[in-house]
Amino acid sequence: GWEGSAHDTRVFLHAIESPAFKFPKPPEGKYYLADKGYPDRKGYLVPYPKTRYHESQFENEPPKNERETFNRWHSSLRSCTERCFGVLKQRWKILRSTPQFSIETQIRIVVATFALHNYIRINSPEDPLFRVLEEYPNFIPSCELPDVRVTPQGQNCTESCTEMKIIRDKIAVALWKARNERRQLL
Repeated sequence: GWEGSAHDTRVFLHAIESPAFKFPKPPEGKYYLADKGYPDRKGYLVPYPKTRYHESQFENEPPKNERETFNRWHSSLRSCTERCFGVLKQRWKILRSTPQFSIETQIRIVVATFALHNYIRINSPEDPLFRVLEEYPNFIPSCELPDVRVTPQGQNCTESCTEMKIIRDKIAVALWKARNERRQLL
């Protein structure tokens, strides 16, 4: 079995390269936020390696450059995503384990729980699970991966990898510029 016995990168590559899984790839021109344990691939935006990343690393000193600014925002978005998944798993027990349903049924379960989640979020803003997240907006999940970059055998940094690095660099420069402009206004 895969669970607990394989590196995230191996599972990820198997999922996206196996047509049988119908892994949802991002639409052209869009990308998914991916953590540092994943390889550079078209459609998956990873943080800069060997650069400060976690919110706690910026407590006493703000970002010094474009790369650190990008990584700080990436980490913040990742934490937000982790918090949302935490609420979903707390609310829907079926999401806490691997159900023994067909992949099609599993997809329907995830879509249904997300739809219900969004409905509750819109119609019940005082929901206790959401209130916890609002009270602790800087919550960082305790499960942090080491800064490891894995490139599976046979995979080189191709055009798609370079394309994502260019996108990441453009975002980093824009964030750094916006940060500096905002500081000049203060």
